Amino acid sequence: MSSQLILVADDAAFMRKMIRMTLGEAGLNQIIEAKDGNEAVAMYKENHPALVLLDITMAGKNGLDALQEIMDFDPSAVVVMCSAIGQEQTVMAALSAGATDYVVKPFDKDKLVETVQSLLQGTR
Repeated sequence: MSSQLILVADDAAFMRKMIRMTLGEAGLNQIIEAKDGNEAVAMYKENHPALVLLDITMAGKNGLDALQEIMDFDPSAVVVMCSAIGQEQTVMAALSAGATDYVVKPFDKDKLVETVQSLLQGTR
């Protein structure tokens, strides 16, 4: 597993770019991107990132299905679900399925960085 490699999976290119820029400003620059759930699962299996930021709502395979496949492949995966306001029940299902944490969109940049850094450092 790459010590700080982060997989960002979101079907919105602007959201992937915003996350990349926000994490990059915090010195987290080893980022790979997936545009949907299928790509996220494949990239996880190939790259074994230290952390995954996984959007819940994506075209094709959604985040919950991708989460389940990632957790089946690697039960110790660190996956942070990204949800829009109003998806509380879906977030709870994701946490029950093995997600480590979640962040709500639109992101508070400081909260996003704090969540990622604490999980990468194993302090959460």
